[in-house]
Amino acid sequence: MGKKNSKLTPQDVQEIKNSTYFNEFEIISWYKDFLKDCPEGKLTPEEFEMIYKQFFPSGNPRQFSARVFKVFDTNQDGLIDFKEFIHCLSITSRGNLEEKLEWAFKLYDLDQDGYITKQEMLTIVDAIYQMVGNTVPLKEDENTPEKRVNKIFNAMDKNHDDRLTLEELKEGSKNDPSIIRALSLYDNLV
Repeated sequence: MGKKNSKLTPQDVQEIKNSTYFNEFEIISWYKDFLKDCPEGKLTPEEFEMIYKQFFPSGNPRQFSARVFKVFDTNQDGLIDFKEFIHCLSITSRGNLEEKLEWAFKLYDLDQDGYITKQEMLTIVDAIYQMVGNTVPLKEDENTPEKRVNKIFNAMDKNHDDRLTLEELKEGSKNDPSIIRALSLYDNLV
């Protein structure tokens, strides 16, 4: 999809339309914007980090953007093409709760072993805190990454094995909407 193939084919548009929550007009519009920012048709980790830096100029988005990049880069080639970008954008911006939780699980499960450990969650939450800096006021029980992670695990880790399964994440989030906020699913970080 680089300069050699700078147009989406009708088949590409139809495939994206069938597998996302975007209509044809939105897909074409997003594609034009994507090519303005990425004329080669691919987004590098450095370019991805710069996007986050624009939204969080007083923080350090390096760790968080690197992790989100890995989740967007579904074919693991070290670049994000338009199809990878639009599919993740569709889930994070318009997906249902279950899709968003599955996507968030991938984000937090750093070693992709099917569990989120406290350390994995702490790594991501710490990265979020570094990124947003002091721009977001936090409650006393969430004013450090450790406190936030402990709060989430206390609410979700029902069998107390210090790791969360996808089911525990889903159940905990459905039973307690504050957990969704605590996971930052809706804080426009993705």
